[in-house]
Amino acid sequence: MKINFQKAFVSGVERIAAWADLLDAINVFPVADGDTGRNLIISLTPLRNLNNSPEKIIKKLLLSARGNSGIIAARFFSKFLTADSLEKIPQAVKLGRDLAWKAVRDPQKGTMLTIFDTLAEITGKKSIEASPEYISELIDHLQKSVYSTTDHLTRLTEAGVVDAGALGMFIYLEGFFNSLIGNVNRFLPLTSIFKNRLKISASFEEGEQKHYCIDTIIRTGDDIEEQIKSLSELGDSVVVIPENDILKIHLHSDDRELVRKKVESFGSLIQWSDEDLKNQIQNFKPDQKKQAIHIMTDAAGSVTREDSVNLGMTLLDSYITAGEESMPETFFNPSDLYRMMKSGVKASTSQASEFERHQYYQSALDRYSNVLYLCVGSFYTGNYDIAIDWKRKNDPEDRFSIIDTGAASGRLGILAIATAIYSSKTDSPDRVIKFAEAAVNKCREYIFIDRLKYLAQGGRMSKTGAFFGDVLHMKPVITPTPDGAKKIGMVRNPDDQIKLIFEKIDESIDKESSALIMIEYTDNREWVSEKVKAKIEKDFPASTILLQPLSLTSGVHTGPGTWAVAFIPETV
Repeated sequence: MKINFQKAFVSGVERIAAWADLLDAINVFPVADGDTGRNLIISLTPLRNLNNSPEKIIKKLLLSARGNSGIIAARFFSKFLTADSLEKIPQAVKLGRDLAWKAVRDPQKGTMLTIFDTLAEITGKKSIEASPEYISELIDHLQKSVYSTTDHLTRLTEAGVVDAGALGMFIYLEGFFNSLIGNVNRFLPLTSIFKNRLKISASFEEGEQKHYCIDTIIRTGDDIEEQIKSLSELGDSVVVIPENDILKIHLHSDDRELVRKKVESFGSLIQWSDEDLKNQIQNFKPDQKKQAIHIMTDAAGSVTREDSVNLGMTLLDSYITAGEESMPETFFNPSDLYRMMKSGVKASTSQASEFERHQYYQSALDRYSNVLYLCVGSFYTGNYDIAIDWKRKNDPEDRFSIIDTGAASGRLGILAIATAIYSSKTDSPDRVIKFAEAAVNKCREYIFIDRLKYLAQGGRMSKTGAFFGDVLHMKPVITPTPDGAKKIGMVRNPDDQIKLIFEKIDESIDKESSALIMIEYTDNREWVSEKVKAKIEKDFPASTILLQPLSLTSGVHTGPGTWAVAFIPETV
């Protein structure tokens, strides 16, 4: 049997993507900020592009690494990635484990470091075999190691959960090793084997924590060890990766300005980001809302990661690639994308692999009794056919309902949001499904494009047509339908755009009705808010108005300057 290491490395990342919501939901160590799944996705996504040289991937891991979990994992993978045969795995694991331990200023057992220890111990005992028996035994040891993390750390004991980072590495490694032997269809049911350690205890409370979570990269010179030691005086949860003359630093601190000043004294600042840790902790919601049926949808609808958390939905990401940057769309920074596009960088979209999509379906069904997948229109992707085929083979109890919405962009997003809200108001899954089916027929969206050249770059119109359209300042208006995006007109300026959208809204919505209206922006939030949202709020006071970023899948195809309005004339 030929072993495909590249596929195995990618399979692990795709499994983490599908289970990231669960990792976020149990993330209490070192602080309860609910971002372990997110950080691991962002940090390990470079492993999806193994066509590049190992050196380039390792550097990309360093630059992408985010948060405690992401930086520690990236350090491990900088060596684990060198394994390209079964014989090389033990040494690669050992070297990666050692670097991961050294990266943490105050390393703790009961974290992903414990999983790396267990993996090093098992792979070092005897020769690795590409057999189901050997892989099953290895995964069994890793499973027990994850389960033990609850007893190693007081915070985990108080919360009653396993460590999120350790579970993330288990999910990755189970995918990796099973892929090596060609077993990508059956994995251990996580919610069964860890069932009493995947929900935070109601009595658990987060104590006082530092104000900021800081990630930074500097180019430094001599005295690296002294510089690393001095960081411990500035905060806690310190993780540092030294790589040649580069330092990747993560820490929590109350004084970000002091930290920045200190870091800049080490050398040249390459990258800096800080997040309000207290705000993350305050917004951390480990308990999902009670719903009649769990809602899943494609992130190609204009639904944000924050929406999915607040409404208890699952988002299935597509991937955005711009230049050398590639990321799941809800983790790609929109400002960065539109800035790159305007500077001439070519951007494109791609679907998650069938394996990754299957993992999302399985993850949702393992965690919820019933799931309703509001799928992007089958004209736009093959998601519906893939989901139907998976259901036929894996859903004998008929718990996975799928609707081909015929929608994309904000039309899909507003359908998903409205259905999720309705699902929290009833206890009948059938009523939710009927609500969604009715909403599909009532929902409309109009998209206003600023420049035609981005449609041409994506092959959606001729370059000649785009050129003359832009020269003549013609701006197309399109609407997504089950048969594809249809052009309904051309206008010359923003005033004409606004006039047209109010004509369409007036035709469909009574001013006194309780409509749901979603207004979408790209790089023009301020203009859209002042010129469009304010007027709609004034003219339709009984409606609920949402201001949302246009999905990046749509943004890549339509370009900066695009805006849109989607609406459902009346909701329950």
